[in-house]
This record gives sequence, C-alpha cells and structure tokens, in this order.
Amino acid sequence: MIYLDYAATTPAAKEALDAFQKLSTDVYGNSSSLHDAGGKAESILRYCRQKMAELLSGEEEGVYFTSGGTEANFLAIHSILNGLPAGKQRFLMTEMEHQSIHILKRHLEILGFEVDLMKPNASGIITTEILERHLRPDTGLVSIQHANSETGVIQPLAKLSAYLHKRDVLLHSDCVQTFAKIPVGIDELGADALSFSSHKVYGPKGVGAVYIRPGVNWKPVYPGTLHENGLKSGTVNVPGIGAFITAAELTIKRMDAAYLKHQELRARFLEKAKARKLPVSLAVPDSANSHVLPHIIGCFFHSFEGQYTMLECNRRGICISTGSACSAGYHEPSNTMKALLVPRELALQFVRISFGCDTTSEHVDKLLDVFEDMMHEKGDHRIDRRIKTYGS
Repeated sequence: MIYLDYAATTPAAKEALDAFQKLSTDVYGNSSSLHDAGGKAESILRYCRQKMAELLSGEEEGVYFTSGGTEANFLAIHSILNGLPAGKQRFLMTEMEHQSIHILKRHLEILGFEVDLMKPNASGIITTEILERHLRPDTGLVSIQHANSETGVIQPLAKLSAYLHKRDVLLHSDCVQTFAKIPVGIDELGADALSFSSHKVYGPKGVGAVYIRPGVNWKPVYPGTLHENGLKSGTVNVPGIGAFITAAELTIKRMDAAYLKHQELRARFLEKAKARKLPVSLAVPDSANSHVLPHIIGCFFHSFEGQYTMLECNRRGICISTGSACSAGYHEPSNTMKALLVPRELALQFVRISFGCDTTSEHVDKLLDVFEDMMHEKGDHRIDRRIKTYGS
C-alpha cells in the first residue's frame, strides 16, 4: 500500500509507541491522586507541559492537554468566549475552518452567541481588509486556521494578530496542520490561543493540546471541572501525552529536512503531471502572494469526480482523499471549496494528496501512473464505473 493521506493522520512513530507502552506500565497512576503513583504521573505530566511550552517558545502555564484537535478547538474558543465581557462576545471565523469549528458554530448560536463568517480572497488568504469589513464593535474573538487542510495555504497570522490586537480583539488559530511542519512560535504568530493534535505529528490518536496565552481571561465550559486547571474533565491521559510530546520533539527535529523533501516531491508531481499532459490543476495556484505547506497538494483531476479518483486509486493500492477526513462521507463540495467560490461541478473533482515521512518519488510516479491509466480508459468504461460507484 502507498499512503498519501498524511494530512488526515500519520502512523505513530516507534519512539512514541515505546513511550506510550513504558508509561502505561510504569506510570499508570492517576495524576490527580495524592499517593506516590499519582505523584509520579503528575511529574511526567509537568515535564510534558514544560516540553510543549519549549516547543512553542511559550510558557508552561499556557499549556493544556486535550483529547485531540477537535476538543482543543472547542474548548479554546468556547472557554475564551465565556471569559469575554458582556458586549464583546461576538465570534468571527473563516468559512474554511475545520469541520469541528463549524459544528461549534451551530452550538454557540444555540447558546445565544452571535457568530459571523468571512470568505478569503481568491488566493485563499484572509487579509486585514477582509477583517475590517467583518469586525463589529462587539467582536471579541476571531478564529483563523494557520493553514488549510485541503489547499495547504498558510495564513499571515503575525500580521492579522497585530491588526486585531490594536482593536482589542483576540485571535485563536487551529495549528493542527502546521505544528511540527513549519515553525509555530507563540510570539512570532501573535495568536492568543492555538490548537494542536498528536496524530498529525506521528503521535497516538486521542491526544491534543491547547495553548492559551497567560493573561487571557477564560471561563470553563463545564463549571466545577478540575483537570487541566479546570479546562476539561476526565482523567488525564498521561501515557498518551508522553507519547505525543515524544513524537512532536522527534518530528520537529526532522522538520527542516522534511520540508525540503516535500518541496521536491511537490515539484515532481506538478512537473510530471504537466509533462504527461494530465488535466491536473491546483485548487489554489502557487504564487508569490501565497505560502503553502508543500506536503499538501489540493488539486482538481479534471473529468473525474474526486470520489471516483479516490476509489480508483484505492483499488490500485494508493490512499489519497477528497478533502478533510472529518468531512468524509458527504458528497458535496467542502466548506473550503465553497469559500473559494469554486463551481460545484469543479469542486467535486477535488482530491488531496499529502506526503509524509515514508513518501518517495516512486510513490509520486505510481500515483501519476494511475492518473494516466484512468485517462487512457475508454469513455464509456469510465461512465460505467461512475454509475457503479455512485449508484446513479
């Protein structure tokens, strides 16, 4: 099997699995218990909090561990909104946010919060001009993902956070796709809260983290909660957190080399697709006006619906996706495609290819072989296959 869906999840690193196993057998106490076993677990938890703060160039008291990126987004945004003063609790988010934040949007509206949406420009970027058009006097928090999981477009958070802070507005950013892929520093980005996920950086599933800048006021979603300084409930997953930090440290050490490798693989895919005259185009064209994560290629394979392309690749032992795995199963254009105003027929031709630690140039070439074979199939055969796939 050739796996080209690293933006959805990654295989756990051996070092992370070893850490998880050792902590599960040697440090199994509840970190909230007062006996020695609990104290030992608390020491490991404190060490992990310190290491996470170091990786972010932040402060230990700003780190809170969660059950994953979705919970990190939910708790960070909701808790900060709870802590904002009356008359400053309006929430602004981009239309391209992760599905977890769109779900949270509906929940917040039920609770009575005002929520506004904003589209990016044609390059997928949020600008200060766009913010200016959407900010209201009662806007207190804005959420802008650091990089989009489908297009890989990176937002200029440092510029946006400076603009927002001058207007007394806080910024949250979903950094699930960027953490350990590019530098993510608290001061450099200027954000007030960041969300992370373990399984995107070769750690175990079921673990994540939130960083809330010390000094930012927040109130718990669940009153009376004791764990993680009141941010969340439930016994803290010390073995999972230890494995997460182990994986994050390892991935960050390899980050620069991985970035260069992914740039080369991206260039190879685009150049060879062009040389083979394959009808492939990027959803957001690379340009001097936008920066992208090189390991994510969001593109249209024209004449084929994305689900058909994905299934045909899967039949031949290659794993790609049609967008965010958290939105899989919905045969509709994604929130990102809608935000970019991509016509529905074209949006349904979208596929995402994402590279990781084990991706090779041969894997890229084999994917292109599949694309080329699909183009060489007879038209009526393609139609028959699509009818079988979609039942239409």
